Amino acid sequence: MCERARYARDPAYDGILFIAVTSTRIYCRPVCPVRQPLSRNVRYLPSAAAAEAAGFRPCLRCRPEAAPHSPAWIGAQATVRRALRLIEEGALDGDAAGVERLAERLGIGPRHLSRLFRRYLQTTPTAAARTARVQRAKRLIDGSGLPMTEIAHRAGFRSLRAFNATFQAVYRMPPSALRRVQP
Repeated sequence: MCERARYARDPAYDGILFIAVTSTRIYCRPVCPVRQPLSRNVRYLPSAAAAEAAGFRPCLRCRPEAAPHSPAWIGAQATVRRALRLIEEGALDGDAAGVERLAERLGIGPRHLSRLFRRYLQTTPTAAARTARVQRAKRLIDGSGLPMTEIAHRAGFRSLRAFNATFQAVYRMPPSALRRVQP
């Protein structure tokens, strides 16, 4: 099966199978356009990490370290996903929180984080945090009988005034009206 995938340059195996050439100590993806090595010089490995651990270096032509499903292939989107997860967990909530601290946790600068958010989500980290807080609060309004001040606090709003203003801007009604609308 591996031989067939290699000779066919089958893209279905790209990122799943890696071809290590013992004569050159280079490993490639199955879709690499280079001349096929002799079968006796080939080893098949399940990952780029396994190939590097076995002493092979990545091919400079097909860049196997950036094969599909690898962190390098996902690239900046992986950083945006991680940032969104941290925002969902409340990374931008509270007095000590900020885009600078979030960017620091991600190992990048705040301007670059903002650029990534604009590129992939067409928004800013602050706006994404606001949406996450509103969604948390909406779930609490729908699923609990907590007072609005407690909901505002648990959802990550800094004040009841900010909570009310945000709900007015997003839903065009105060949060207490949302509770009455529910069946």
